[in-house]
Amino acid sequence: MLKPGITGHQEMTVDTDNTARAMGSGELDVFATPAMIALAEKTAWMSVSNELADGEGTVGTLVNIAHVAATPVGKTIRCESELTEVDGRRLIFQIEVFDEAGKIGEGRHERFVVNNDRFTEKANNR
Repeated sequence: MLKPGITGHQEMTVDTDNTARAMGSGELDVFATPAMIALAEKTAWMSVSNELADGEGTVGTLVNIAHVAATPVGKTIRCESELTEVDGRRLIFQIEVFDEAGKIGEGRHERFVVNNDRFTEKANNR
């Protein structure tokens, strides 16, 4: 059952594939903001996936995350999510992201519960 308080966490290592230079979001070899957003989304959806009915999933609809510190290649990134609000199919998560030196990002992420087949069919018919 989806209810506030569900938490999740994911870890990854900064490598040359998830730097700003590699992802096209900048020219430096530091952890990219798009990589942080992808990690936040993964952490959130995975945290609630076991609570969904068969055939259901979630889709991200809004991300508001501040990237407040740079992380070099080779460091470990840890993302933590907490489901803070459930409003029907709408889910709100608080996100915090850390490297070995401290917090590097924080914000909110919104997802909606969908029927996977209907959602895919609707997308394919666009």
